[in-house]
Amino acid sequence: MYQISIRYPSGNAVSYPAGIKVSEAISGFGSLARPLAAVLVNNELQPLSASIFINCFMEPVLIDSAQGAFSYRRSLCFLAAIAARDMFPKRRLIVGQSIGYGFYHRFLDGKTSEEDINALSKRMRELVEMDIPIATQWWSYEDAISYFRANEQEDTLMLLELKNEPRIALNECSGFRDLHITPLVPSTAVMKTFELLPYDEGFLLRYPKKENPDLIPPFEDDPLLYKITDNTRRRSGVLGVPSVGALNRINAPKRIKDYITVAETLMNKNVAELADQVAARGDSARVVLIAGPSSSGKTTTSKKLSIQLRVLGFEPMVIGLDDYFVDRSRTPKDENGEYDFERLEALDVDYLNEQLVELFQGKEVELPSFDFKTGDRKPSGKRIRMGEQTILIMEGIHGLNERLTPRIPKEHKFKIYVSALTQINLDEHNRISTTDNRLIRRMVRDNQFRGRTALETIKMWPSVQRGERLHIFPFQNSADAALNSALDYELGVLKIYAEPILRLIKPMNEEYCEAKRLLNFLSYFAPISAQYVPQDSIIREFIGESSFKY
Repeated sequence: MYQISIRYPSGNAVSYPAGIKVSEAISGFGSLARPLAAVLVNNELQPLSASIFINCFMEPVLIDSAQGAFSYRRSLCFLAAIAARDMFPKRRLIVGQSIGYGFYHRFLDGKTSEEDINALSKRMRELVEMDIPIATQWWSYEDAISYFRANEQEDTLMLLELKNEPRIALNECSGFRDLHITPLVPSTAVMKTFELLPYDEGFLLRYPKKENPDLIPPFEDDPLLYKITDNTRRRSGVLGVPSVGALNRINAPKRIKDYITVAETLMNKNVAELADQVAARGDSARVVLIAGPSSSGKTTTSKKLSIQLRVLGFEPMVIGLDDYFVDRSRTPKDENGEYDFERLEALDVDYLNEQLVELFQGKEVELPSFDFKTGDRKPSGKRIRMGEQTILIMEGIHGLNERLTPRIPKEHKFKIYVSALTQINLDEHNRISTTDNRLIRRMVRDNQFRGRTALETIKMWPSVQRGERLHIFPFQNSADAALNSALDYELGVLKIYAEPILRLIKPMNEEYCEAKRLLNFLSYFAPISAQYVPQDSIIREFIGESSFKY
């Protein structure tokens, strides 16, 4: 057998027979500070059970890295599914949204008792103590179909209907198998840190922060987010599409068009209900503040809300917070010396509040305009005055932070949190990450309208997430209302735009790992033509041809 060369971060290169298992080659890493979750082979994430047939550069992926933490958390869900099979073989355990460093789980047959949760937790810890390997197996397409049919995993069967590869990758442990969506940790023994916490009708499978993989952080509830996602899940029952496989099944021109019509009508109904809540406080609320993480659809939400408020007899007036940036010379910088436009100090808070107070006093003000090319703020020539039925609408990342509008009494403000909280699952055991949904939205929009490559968007995404953790998420539960902007069909549309630009990222790029993961994820979606997307849809904010001006 021919030899291959594996290079390590130390600079050493070692020859091995082609086909060597990753687990047999990791000795070249030497001593590691944390357990391995997986490895990067030429920037592609691989499990320790994978084989290597080419010359490569191999790097360790530890559980305290971003990629390692992702694998660790997915592995915990896999472990919970094994424990549920062992303890409750007739019941179906479904993974759901992320809440407070945990994934919400529930059984489909009703409320989960404390005894059920204790039994699951005990079995999971027994499996950890048993140190059972988690392997990647390759099965023929026919055998994989037979296995999932025998185990009554209908969602997974439907997911495979879009596939026609002769072999299917499965994750296997203790006789339990599931689709290989992403590499999992090499053994149950790695998953020592977790807890099960009763929550609503189910429980949270809680995991550690990546920075401290040995400690479960104190629980911080997100009741507002859970409420809107639970409402979305229940309303989505009207659509009858709980999984990607079910969505793919209705992806025929007439059926998908009807489905999109109902989904968009539900979205507009949610925005109309927001307008009703604002109107109920119409005697005191003078300004609506809309905030949310990147690519959550804040701008389209503000435009849709304006229309609904007009229907109720109000005169909405939109003020762009971006026009209140301080001059470039006063813009704060981050630890790398780069301009940090996401800090509150990047906005001229004093000037904003001065103008708001004058408007509420009935005075006329001239709005500013910020020139992003020169970094200067100038008068816009646009003068406005508030009438009796005028409601200001301001959209921006700091909208929920009281420090943005300290001179405005709380009773005059109505705060709305917007996020794309995906409710559709790949299958029962594999959820769709809200962050992935937003990243794909952002990537498509950046490429369509801002001249950025997918590589550039992925490269700057960690910085975006850091800003969200600092400036948005801490304030989300202070909102008066929230909107889930995710549309369950949207990834079928975004797939058409995202796949070609993701394929431009090559194995030599560090971002290839993320690109490959997203391409694999999108491969489970049947493409949906943009021609069926209404012109006022939130999705148009990212793909273009919207009836709104941005």
